[in-house]
Amino acid sequence: MHRGLKISVVIPCYNEEQGIRHTIGQLPACVDEVVVVDNNSTDRTAETARALGARVVFERRKGYGAAYQAGLPAVTGDVTITLDGDGTYPAEQIPELVDHLVDRELDFVSASRFPLKNRHAMNFSNQVGNLVLTVGMAVLYGRAVRDSQSGMWVFRSPVYPKLTVKSDGMAFSEEIKIEAIRHPQVRFGEYPIDYHPRVGEVKLQKWRDGFRNLLFLVTKRFA
Repeated sequence: MHRGLKISVVIPCYNEEQGIRHTIGQLPACVDEVVVVDNNSTDRTAETARALGARVVFERRKGYGAAYQAGLPAVTGDVTITLDGDGTYPAEQIPELVDHLVDRELDFVSASRFPLKNRHAMNFSNQVGNLVLTVGMAVLYGRAVRDSQSGMWVFRSPVYPKLTVKSDGMAFSEEIKIEAIRHPQVRFGEYPIDYHPRVGEVKLQKWRDGFRNLLFLVTKRFA
């Protein structure tokens, strides 16, 4: 519990046996519930997560968005927080982010990685790709954000059912922000965070995923 609120963390994972051990180990004591979505892993991600006290939800459909579509409805907490299973997002800042949500009377806070405090945490091409997608989102949707691709969000759990989020891929991260920003009953904000080098194998296919994300932004805007 934090500020009288039950805190749930959702972590999508595909072959993150090493990373999930690190990620769960970094969670602060205020976290009440950990939901790990095993996205059809071939290693011991699910067993490792269970051994560390997480509830594991299995999602056979491959994809970042598909994993979240399975995991986010499973939470029982008042506030939902998302993290990647590779140790990149700062679990230690969870209380700080919840404080910001509550003190500013917001409903959805996206954790912004930029400007990077540790330049070694993200390679230059990824930084450029994030900039292109973030600018693209601002141009297409008329709302500037610092980090359209951030995968760490903090929101009041009743918000999620109000959002129409359909992407089953990496574009889920930008779509959920777009939906939150556009919803008249959702108060949206951003908050700066640290960003850490990943633990384990890199799985992002940057050029393919980046192009698909950009195409998704355009398609969603003019659909």
